[in-house]
This record gives sequence, C-alpha cells and structure tokens, in this order.
Amino acid sequence: MTTHSIPTPNPDLYTEEEISQLVHNFYAKARKDPGLGPIFEEHVIDWDAHFVQMTNFWSAQLRGTSRFRGAPMPKHIALPELNSDLFKRWLHLFKETTHELGNPALKHHADTVATFIAGRLWLGYQMGNYPERHPTELFADTH
Repeated sequence: MTTHSIPTPNPDLYTEEEISQLVHNFYAKARKDPGLGPIFEEHVIDWDAHFVQMTNFWSAQLRGTSRFRGAPMPKHIALPELNSDLFKRWLHLFKETTHELGNPALKHHADTVATFIAGRLWLGYQMGNYPERHPTELFADTH
C-alpha cells in the first residue's frame, strides 16, 4: 500500500466559500447518483444540518478550523449493505467536484484527505460488519 502524507491545513489557500461550494456541489451530484443517492436520501434526515456538519468537517481538514464535532465511523458502519464500489463512486464524484472548483491546491489537499477517508471508512466498515473476514483495501487492485 502506498501512503501519501496529508497536507497541513492552510486557511490562506482555501476560503470558507470554496469549502461550502465543495460540500454543496458534491452532495448535489451524490444525491442524483443512482447508487449513492438512495443511500443518502434514506439516511440523511436533515440536509441543512448535514451541510453544516460536512462544511465544518472539510473546513477542519482544509483550513484547520475546529468547528467539527462528530464520529463518522460508527455512522458509516451502521449503514446496511455498503460495498467497495460505492466507496469508489463516492470518491470519484468527490474528485470530479474538486476538479470543477478550479483551485489546484484545494483539489490536491481535499482529494488526498478524501482518498484516505474512503479507505479508512471502507476498512472500518468491513471490520465492523464482517469481523470474520480479512478486510480488503479499497484500492488494492490499482497500481
């Protein structure tokens, strides 16, 4: 497995507006996606609160703010019948969104964090739901 270091958050490189745009644009895509959309629609009860939470999360990751409060792993482990293709699709849509924002520094940083998160959530999901199986890495089949 190749590990990449995650860039240090930098409030000078990304604005809160860019982060809000990233979150809103990404979820606009994800909600329309045939695989991801139904999952989000079933499990996100309050979209306004979700947008605030996700904006706070990405602001913490990219700008170093400390507004995020939450534990993403248990919420994802509790979702039924996820698979590696869904995590890969999430990441694909996320990277498509960061590309469209036109800030190369934001794209690199957010994509690096998102790739790390997708891999960790997938491993945690497998360990939480299939403890008898050996977990597979999300990108084990790529070079």
